[in-house]
Amino acid sequence: MTKISYHSSHEQFSPSKLLKLVQLAEKAGFKGSLSSDHFHPWSDVQGESGFAWSWLGAALTRTNITFGVVNAPGQRYHPAIIAQAAATLADMFPKRFWLALGSGQAVNERITGTKWPEKQARNERLLECVEIIRALWKGETVTYKGHVRVEEAKLYSRPVNPPLIVGAAITEVTARWVGSWADALITISHPVEKLKKIVQAFEEGGGEGKPMFLKMQVSYDTTDEAALQGAFDQWKTNIFENILQSELRKPKQFEAAAMFMKPDVMREHVKISANPLKHVDWISEYAALGFEEIILHNVNTKQEQFIDYFGTEVLPKFK
Repeated sequence: MTKISYHSSHEQFSPSKLLKLVQLAEKAGFKGSLSSDHFHPWSDVQGESGFAWSWLGAALTRTNITFGVVNAPGQRYHPAIIAQAAATLADMFPKRFWLALGSGQAVNERITGTKWPEKQARNERLLECVEIIRALWKGETVTYKGHVRVEEAKLYSRPVNPPLIVGAAITEVTARWVGSWADALITISHPVEKLKKIVQAFEEGGGEGKPMFLKMQVSYDTTDEAALQGAFDQWKTNIFENILQSELRKPKQFEAAAMFMKPDVMREHVKISANPLKHVDWISEYAALGFEEIILHNVNTKQEQFIDYFGTEVLPKFK
């Protein structure tokens, strides 16, 4: 059976609130969680952005479920620091932590004041970071000069079992490339036909037989209209094509880009319904594509209601 997990959205909730929510999610039957890792939210309406790595230590201590985090090394974070942070969590919480890596978005990474590279350079930098992280986990002393620089770094506290390095991809081109170097894939809930092409590209690129994770955006409320409005209020700034999503630099710019958007457009990007059986069908459709873990992100703010209702009406269908 596909593992159903809960998305911990730092952009929408304070770290203390989010810790309580993920504990509720575990009690309700969610088997894991995925943490975002932002410096800024996608909009001022969302209004939060806690430090994921501090929070992960607390969340892993206060629960017994697995956790992943989506991180963009190379600019805001030096890859040696990510290697050290991930190694520490993997040592303290064996087989409960995985690391997803992507090329990032300007809204978070350009806070360092350095140039935001074009996509090809970001991909080259990401692959360098992956190689550096893996070398450090092996105990090698690393010196490297490329898009990133490392000088005689050696990681002394290393886990017996290093975390999976999961490649983040939302296009076919990136998925095919990720298949060549990642231990697994994470993507988002595109329409099924588009998602099939992403899965196929990952497998053709070298990912056949590797695990696949899916972040599935949903909006549940007591009525369809409330679910739609909740999604629109919170998540309308998150549905642009990647060429725009990765380049905008301030939450206000995302808000301006979404200014003339109509609520119904959300249905193309978020599974919106008050009917639990629809959500069961949607999850089942994605599970049939071979995803071993589906992380549900209820994009509206009514998290306790979502956790309680899905724990009763949806999760039991996937045991």
